Amino acid sequence: MKKKTLLLASFLLLFIIPFITSYIRWGGTPAGYGYFPAKEIVPPPPFNVYYFTAGVVLCLFISIFLLFPQLFGFKKADTGSSPTKVPWPKWFKPAMIVWLVSWFLMWARIESFNNIDHFTFVPLWWGFIFVLDALVYRRNNGVSLWSSSPKTMRNLALVSSVSWFVFEFQNFFVLENWYYPNDMVLTNFGNITWQLLSYTTVLPAIFEWYWLLRTFKKIENKYKFGPKISFSKPMLRVFLLAGLLLIGLMGYFPHPLFWVLWVSLTPVLVPAMNLSNLWTPFNEISKKGDWSPVLLVAIATLLNGFFWEFWNFGSEWFHNSVPTNPNYWKYSVPYLDKIHIFSEMPILGYFGYLLFGIGCWALWLTICYLLDINPQIDQKKKGHIE
Repeated sequence: MKKKTLLLASFLLLFIIPFITSYIRWGGTPAGYGYFPAKEIVPPPPFNVYYFTAGVVLCLFISIFLLFPQLFGFKKADTGSSPTKVPWPKWFKPAMIVWLVSWFLMWARIESFNNIDHFTFVPLWWGFIFVLDALVYRRNNGVSLWSSSPKTMRNLALVSSVSWFVFEFQNFFVLENWYYPNDMVLTNFGNITWQLLSYTTVLPAIFEWYWLLRTFKKIENKYKFGPKISFSKPMLRVFLLAGLLLIGLMGYFPHPLFWVLWVSLTPVLVPAMNLSNLWTPFNEISKKGDWSPVLLVAIATLLNGFFWEFWNFGSEWFHNSVPTNPNYWKYSVPYLDKIHIFSEMPILGYFGYLLFGIGCWALWLTICYLLDINPQIDQKKKGHIE
């Protein structure tokens, strides 16, 4: 436990520091603090062309890096042979039915079903997760997250349910970048219970996409042979302190630094884990120049984000102004609120999913290490999680 002290302290500071700096700024808790599900209390600043232009430049750089890694010192690799395909697993058809029926009920809102659409989010996403798992199983010679380690799937769901509240907590200190306008559909107890169930889907969905990307050897090897980058312990301490400083400044300057919410977990938790001699996907970069774990989980989250926004959009768009889906969310993003995809998400916001996915993995590892849960999610062969 001694080597985990730094990690535990860093994790707790993610909650303490923004609370302190926000209290200094406002003389109390920020507007909207404690409301759950979150509500829009303070309208965001209007669109700012300079902020938007800076965001576009950064996103273009990220796009070029992901599309053309050879420009940044990555070597082309032999794509090798793809895993042997096998028949669909037994859970594929039931999962497909649950997914499609839930999707239909969420968007159709059939009155005779007595508001069943209120409760379609969880079965829709778990159906989709098991469809993804079945696709991995078929493409990967009968190996998938569920087939090889159902215990890991259960742990992902449990940790996901609790860990999402880290983001909900930090959301208070950026004055609600997202909020839930249909919070009156359920009671307070109902909202908390239903959201806990809904949050179980976040990490399993991300890692199912991650596993699926790994079954495409051309994609997996695209980032496998890159430059090795390692940092000394003093530099890791600098990153850790910089991450904590950013968290503090976010609490004091919530609108200019709203984006810190999506990146802060990585510079805080990853250095704390490395300083504690605990594995993170960044270790593969320093030891082997293998960037694929870090970048594929980022891309996996972006792909999943498309479906998050797509189903969220449709759940309200077809029945505008009729509040029936308690999971429906809206964004309140400063400076960048232009060019929406699926009505709510600004286009630059999709790039936030890349960083969010890396932070999710860091959060998963942190909770696993602190609670002595097996954190490994990569599979190599049937029946083995490494």
